[in-house]
Amino acid sequence: MKKLVAMFATGIMIVGAAATSVSAEEYEVKQGDSLWNIANDNNTTIDELVDINGLNTTVIQPKQTIIINEETEEVYVVEQGDTLSSIAKEFDLSVKDIKKWSNLSSDLIVVGQELDMNGANVTEAAPSNDNKQAQSETAEPATTEVSNENTEESTPVKKETKEEPKSEHTSKETTKQANQTEGSPEGKTISVTSTAYTAECDGCSGVTSTGVDLNANPDAKVIAVDPNVIPLGSKVYVEGYGYATAADTGGAINGNKIDVHISSKDKALSWGSKTVNVTIVE
Repeated sequence: MKKLVAMFATGIMIVGAAATSVSAEEYEVKQGDSLWNIANDNNTTIDELVDINGLNTTVIQPKQTIIINEETEEVYVVEQGDTLSSIAKEFDLSVKDIKKWSNLSSDLIVVGQELDMNGANVTEAAPSNDNKQAQSETAEPATTEVSNENTEESTPVKKETKEEPKSEHTSKETTKQANQTEGSPEGKTISVTSTAYTAECDGCSGVTSTGVDLNANPDAKVIAVDPNVIPLGSKVYVEGYGYATAADTGGAINGNKIDVHISSKDKALSWGSKTVNVTIVE
């Protein structure tokens, strides 16, 4: 039996897991409360509360906001031998719906690709021609371009130009200058699932695992990563977010997943959950 994966964000405060809608039940800590009685009153466990809220300790303070539960997005990770038809049959869905929810322009899927199985991340934006060509030539998942009014930076696009033959040195310099001009950073690029978090919450320390104080620096471009995939301290370029530093971790940030820090809760909610490219610059 194939299994679905429930995707959700962690960090200093959980703020969303779906690109179109997010709902979460919150509880304000009162004098005398403990995680144990809050978990018992809400039919959950201490471990769940610790994971959902990204807590480093079970000690809580009055007026601190605790997330009780949150809406999740169900995704399926493509395995060897899978086809859209076999996946649709397994989960009693239609190929048409899976393609629509996952923004697929063809029936081509690759191992490791994440497919939206409940329509929580539907967007009207179609993949660009460059992404379609990259998927065909490299057999890697094409990046879904998500429309977002709060995203201030545009998606970097590499353009192809025809040039007359030049020396190897001249060609390298020209390519480097072209990449810098077009906003396409050089480095190893990987595809990840991205969610967002914020330090704008009651009782949140706002200090990352590497010591960055996000309350003192609310506009800091910081992402939480799995250090086994993106080393802490790395300078990165995140599609739709810009240049940032890998300066934080999270309990549910494992594998090709990241959390981007956004200064306000409303903007973090608007970010939702999406697939983006991350380039490790240094």
